[in-house]
Amino acid sequence: MIADALEGGFTEAPVQSARAFREILEAMARPGWIRRVQGAAPPVPLSVAAGVALLVLTDPTTRLHLAGAADCPAVRDWVAFHIGAPLSCAEDADFAVGTWQALQPIHRFKIGQPDYPDRSATLIVEVDRLANHGAALTGPGIETAAWLNLPETAAFRANRALFPLGFDTLFTVGDQIAGLPRSTRVEAI
Repeated sequence: MIADALEGGFTEAPVQSARAFREILEAMARPGWIRRVQGAAPPVPLSVAAGVALLVLTDPTTRLHLAGAADCPAVRDWVAFHIGAPLSCAEDADFAVGTWQALQPIHRFKIGQPDYPDRSATLIVEVDRLANHGAALTGPGIETAAWLNLPETAAFRANRALFPLGFDTLFTVGDQIAGLPRSTRVEAI
């Protein structure tokens, strides 16, 4: 195990994880809103926000897929020490982290079952930036409309068509996080 894996977790876990969990809930409840999280210092190439999301949402009972550059010894050791989540292939993952390109093809991830739609994957997508322009978002948690720069719109429109099945998405960069639940309608502009 790499010694650096011992660093980068929450220093005040009860307080920091509660605050981070609240911010992640807000991001998912209000699609398109960009929130800030703090408390983690994961190894490169993970952002602070991706590290926080992993610390808060995953545990030894959730299967995690590391995609692309995120699948490296430093991240594997950090996950093993701080979270203990078992690493898995994309098809079995409860959570996956990586860039949009690294997560392709997206249809590999679980979308739930008709009687258990909650048994789907949550994708933590590392992006270059988050901004409130681009695709128009409507649906639950959005008063009229919200906007978010998405890596593409077709996959999220197809995902919405599967509702109540489908994957949920968190976009991360630096200390910023934004949510896109499967219930959100995405319109290209």
